[in-house]
Amino acid sequence: MKPKFKKGKKVLMLGLPKGSLEQATFALFEKAGWRIKTGDRELFPSIDDPEIEVVMLRAQEMAEHVESGVLDAGLTGRDWVIEQGALVKEICSLTYSKTGFRKVRWVVAVPQDSSIRTPKDLTGRRIATEAVNITKDYLKRRKVKAEVVFSWGATEAKAPLLADAIVEVSETGRSLSANNLRIIDTVLESETVLIANRKVYEADRLKREKIDTMAMMLKGALSAYGQVGLKMNLPEKKLKQALKILPALHTPTLAQLADKGWYSLEVIVEERKVRELIPLLKKAGASGIIEYPLNKLIY
Repeated sequence: MKPKFKKGKKVLMLGLPKGSLEQATFALFEKAGWRIKTGDRELFPSIDDPEIEVVMLRAQEMAEHVESGVLDAGLTGRDWVIEQGALVKEICSLTYSKTGFRKVRWVVAVPQDSSIRTPKDLTGRRIATEAVNITKDYLKRRKVKAEVVFSWGATEAKAPLLADAIVEVSETGRSLSANNLRIIDTVLESETVLIANRKVYEADRLKREKIDTMAMMLKGALSAYGQVGLKMNLPEKKLKQALKILPALHTPTLAQLADKGWYSLEVIVEERKVRELIPLLKKAGASGIIEYPLNKLIY
């Protein structure tokens, strides 16, 4: 049975990455204000926004469908945009991964006992990778001639039997080490990006505004991770002491209370520092201290 798409020319066709980034992406969208639910229609989840239709695709193929206009916008890795040479509009970067909030690296890795020590040692060797074009460009920049073959998966298992080296994406390097591989160089750093079809973004005002709004909310949600708000009351004579304690993102907000000589102070801080800050603030004279979570932090 074919999925029933939302009607209307102004519905934004949005591609989201299926696979390792899927759950992290859903969580980010929920924090940004959109609830996405998967059911039997795994490739076409529902979203609580009548102006958006979601399609789940592998990150590797996202850019080509955005470039062709099948999709108006999508989330994928910048690496896959480069790999495909896709002519798309990059709206913003969103630095998150399946395990945290950092960029990933494409690295050259070889077996622990390999004689290959530097990129120059790859000359005449066989390299397996899913990112063939990225790898060829890397070798060209370093004036190294080697055979690059496409890997259909399980790339870490290819060396040394099927290849002398591999180029593979890595977040921490632990998986490579577990497969008895060592890294000899970094090919490329990458992160998730929101991309849009160039023609749609330039010519369709409503869709452009929708995409820009989405970018703002997603970036705001990412900025809020690991941050909390603190609110407290302080006597005027204790303000200076409290302000010295607080490592604020910006100058704290102060408001005079009805009680003369008292102020309300509000500030954003890293959540991991709160357990140290609250006792210090209490000693400095703060009272009525409230800690609250943040969903979005928009500058």
